Amino acid sequence: MSFVIRPATEQDLSAIMAIYNPEVLHGFATWNDQAYPLEHFQQKLQEFQAQNFPFFVIEDQAQQQVAGYADYASFRNFSGYRHTVEHSLYIAPAYARQGLGKQLLQHLIDHAKQQQVHVMIAGIDHGNTSSIALHEQFGFKQTGYMPEVGQKFGQWRDLVLMQLNLNL
Repeated sequence: MSFVIRPATEQDLSAIMAIYNPEVLHGFATWNDQAYPLEHFQQKLQEFQAQNFPFFVIEDQAQQQVAGYADYASFRNFSGYRHTVEHSLYIAPAYARQGLGKQLLQHLIDHAKQQQVHVMIAGIDHGNTSSIALHEQFGFKQTGYMPEVGQKFGQWRDLVLMQLNLNL
């Protein structure tokens, strides 16, 4: 299979929604509890473009299908954090365990370095051990553990904070 990473377009948003919303409804990768309509993703794409933040898809070229997506944006909305970003990365279940998460994360890191980002942050559910392991492979270090700060499906969830300093 051949895959390409490229900026997301308006035409990709229904596929992105099809990856994200099942995770909302059935998984712990996001703690949102309501699926988003297409308009949410349209607005997100417009905001990312307006703020010059990346929003990438990885596409299965043979199937012409979006297999995953990744982005980053401001970590917190204070000027002192302007050199720190928080990222998101989602892979469609049909494409899991094929190394696409590694490709997307490397692409995000490379992009962040080009944009002179100093630190990338990952906020990960404590039970998502595969995401934690992926981030560790890229040198992310756990810098925080916040017990019971979120809730999903009636369960309290712990948040693992990981960071990668890009200027080391």
